[in-house]
Amino acid sequence: MGKRMTVADMRALKGKRQMTMLRVTTMEEAEAAERAGIDIVSVPPDLLCRPDYRDAAPSLFSMPGENFYDIGTTDDFIRWAFRMLQHDADAVYCSASYGTIKAMADEAVPVIGHVGLIPSRRTWTGGFKAVGKTAASAMEIWNAVQALEAAGAIGAEIEVVPVEVAKMISNRTSLVMLSMGAGSGCDAQYLFAEDILGAHRGHMPRHSKVYRDFAGEFERLQNERIAAFKEYREDVETNSFPEDRHILEMDPDELASFREQMG
Repeated sequence: MGKRMTVADMRALKGKRQMTMLRVTTMEEAEAAERAGIDIVSVPPDLLCRPDYRDAAPSLFSMPGENFYDIGTTDDFIRWAFRMLQHDADAVYCSASYGTIKAMADEAVPVIGHVGLIPSRRTWTGGFKAVGKTAASAMEIWNAVQALEAAGAIGAEIEVVPVEVAKMISNRTSLVMLSMGAGSGCDAQYLFAEDILGAHRGHMPRHSKVYRDFAGEFERLQNERIAAFKEYREDVETNSFPEDRHILEMDPDELASFREQMG
């Protein structure tokens, strides 16, 4: 267990080494990230608010986030952010307006914004696909980064943007840039734990890398579960279960007395 990184530490690391970031959704994933030496995690607010979260992840720079339409207006965001900080969040993720980000930053809340492909706003950029492939589109990302800077954000997730664009932007901004599919020219690499673990059989993003086959393990365990249940059913149907070792027998004298009393 190392010392937990602060906002000042994160800023000091900009341009010096690549940090690691994961999206974790369970206590087991958070504990594994802690023990693996991951720097930053994005977490569901409910997970962060568990009383045992910091026991499992004492040194993880933890950033809760929800889509802006799940939280509400600017005032709702400020109240939500204060509650997250009370639960020992290190920063909050916000993909809402620059005004909302500024309002939180004005209250000394460390805020991470989002540029490039923003899932909650994907309809404006053509769906789940790369952003910034033209000069005009890349300038829109750069303008968004500058607006986040002006609003007081400390960093931004930059998602599915050409590596050249992401690197140029990262080199020219004070924001800590968190790359999800935007190459290694940023300040941190960001992947979802479920993708790294291969925990599902569906579409895998091109920028992700699978390190384990949890879906295969889950399938194997399910087959073992089915086989065990079948064996149990067969044992019951053939009177193989319960055996003598699974039951309790009464003292013979007490049993005789019980029979007599029952008539």
